[in-house]
Amino acid sequence: MPDPTMNPTPEPAAPGALRDLRVLELGSLIAGPFATRLLGEFGADVIKVEPPARDGEPGGDPLRTWRQLHRGTSLWWAAQARNKRCITLDLKSDAGRDIVLRLVRSCDVLVENMRPGALEKLGLGWEQLRDVNPSLVMVRISGFGQSGPLRSQPGFGAIAESMGGMRYVTGDPAHPPMRANLSLGDSIAALHAAMGALVALRHRDATGGRFDGTRGGQGQVVDVALTEAVFNMMESTLMEYSVGGTVRERCGSSIAGIVPSNAYRSAGGEWVQISGNGDAIFARLMRAIGRDDMASREDLARNPGRIRAAAEIDQAIQDWVGRRDAAEVVLAMRAAAVPASRIYSIADICDDEQFRARGMIERHQLDDGTPVDLPGVVPRLERTPGATRWLGPALGAHTEQVLAELGLDAAAIERLRRDGVV
Repeated sequence: MPDPTMNPTPEPAAPGALRDLRVLELGSLIAGPFATRLLGEFGADVIKVEPPARDGEPGGDPLRTWRQLHRGTSLWWAAQARNKRCITLDLKSDAGRDIVLRLVRSCDVLVENMRPGALEKLGLGWEQLRDVNPSLVMVRISGFGQSGPLRSQPGFGAIAESMGGMRYVTGDPAHPPMRANLSLGDSIAALHAAMGALVALRHRDATGGRFDGTRGGQGQVVDVALTEAVFNMMESTLMEYSVGGTVRERCGSSIAGIVPSNAYRSAGGEWVQISGNGDAIFARLMRAIGRDDMASREDLARNPGRIRAAAEIDQAIQDWVGRRDAAEVVLAMRAAAVPASRIYSIADICDDEQFRARGMIERHQLDDGTPVDLPGVVPRLERTPGATRWLGPALGAHTEQVLAELGLDAAAIERLRRDGVV
């Protein structure tokens, strides 16, 4: 385990750059909440709406009980909902709908990741929201987007990775397509959603709005499809197919058309990634492993020639790596300025001096005092860095606070609670 003194929670140098931004989240699980998490890390006031507990149901975002739990709550929740104000609200009730509309009046962005048409059935579609706040940016994340023949179908990240082409090129060619043990499709969509929100806000501000809490300017819908976000990451595969009919296939731990870049097994059984695919880097790599003959070969001086000799190059590197332990391999590669690393587990990440030096492992405490590490905020901004101001809160922790800001008194809030609205 890492020394907690080596990874203290970084202190922000200044308020986040998005401190005047108010965001309403009507999302659950991964894509929508991750997008708002990114905005919240840089100062946005994110108000997350969750269903209240009722009729024996626990309520809340299902992510609260996903993956490893601590005292009944997901450890993932601590990071996914950090910096958010969480309120409970029954969106199916008239009172709940009215509260959402009141919140929208003061919001810059609304993020939702329901199935297309779900908000419309609740009377909270774009037409209704735009009438309340013409400057609103509405970010809509769904499996297939708001149009097209599959728009009404449910779509998870795994389906997006499959239809978007990522799964097809992942894994060993002798085995079925593989997935990363992560929700890549959702996370990629969330990054596109956060970028789309900021681009739309730039347009709003350019058409008369102001990014200082003063409303105005043109709002719009940002339509993010998980399938399209994944497809957008597929590099040159479409161009290769459209011009030459080439379908990129799985190639294990190497990468098609770029040599050498592969994982090699050390004497101790650990895997080391070595990426010597730049022309000058390749020559340095070959000299570092004692293969000056290959470093000086004209046919290997450029990538096209190395592609034809990929098996020979990989075997030479593996022969050298296989006689050494992983640490020795990495040190030799770094001494030769060749990109290389052991393939890290999360335990390795926690022990790594580079991650610690950059503040990428933040030490916090859960409500019961249990220490917990969270990933640091990315990207790093010099003047307005992001920060973790608090961890994912309890269900409904900010309901009274947010409703009071709307002008509801204690009696009105109690009536809503008694009626099951909050």
